[in-house]
Amino acid sequence: MTDHAHDLAALREATDRLLSATEKLDDAALAEASRLPGWSRGHVVAHLSRNADALVNVLQGRPMYADSETRDRDIERDAPRPQAEQLADLTASAARFAAAAAEPADWSRTVTLRNGVTDSASQIPFRRRAEVELHHVDLNAGYELEDLPDEFTAREIDFLAERFTGHPDVVSTGLADDTGRVWTTGGGAEGGAVSVRGNASELLGWLSGRRDGSALTVEGGALPALPPL
Repeated sequence: MTDHAHDLAALREATDRLLSATEKLDDAALAEASRLPGWSRGHVVAHLSRNADALVNVLQGRPMYADSETRDRDIERDAPRPQAEQLADLTASAARFAAAAAEPADWSRTVTLRNGVTDSASQIPFRRRAEVELHHVDLNAGYELEDLPDEFTAREIDFLAERFTGHPDVVSTGLADDTGRVWTTGGGAEGGAVSVRGNASELLGWLSGRRDGSALTVEGGALPALPPL
């Protein structure tokens, strides 16, 4: 059962790390490329600010975004702002999410996210935590997949493995890390089962599209090509 209170506490810690990293970036650094194709660091920070507000909408029963075009336009609008404005917005939007999450609520209720995806409200703090942690890595500012808390890494692998389970383009795939944890994913495509092994950071990097999987060991066939998230 998801412990949203635990996830909110972990989110506060992840947000503090992100804010500290953003505070160290000047205007020129924010304008430099992030690890996400076509996005500067400013795009990443702007996205995180707008995502916090979007998840407030979700918690309060409103559409996450007005539409995809508005979401993209808001990020483009906010990306070039000076560092002081970006940091202030990131701080304030994180506080708005924390305040919304602190309101008395039925955490077992079903909420609607982007593109009609539904989930339990209790999962929203972890979804926000995943945004903060993975996009902190995307900033390319010294925080790596290997720096992520182990508990987070394992849970995000759980989430991504479930997301690709049954996908029509992914063969049945068994995953194992070097501590003995195992997962299964794929299974919707024809072909023999594949086994993929490696450390948890590399598995997460491959599943999330942040690494090419070249550090993983594959048996039974080629490393599956995963669809974009």
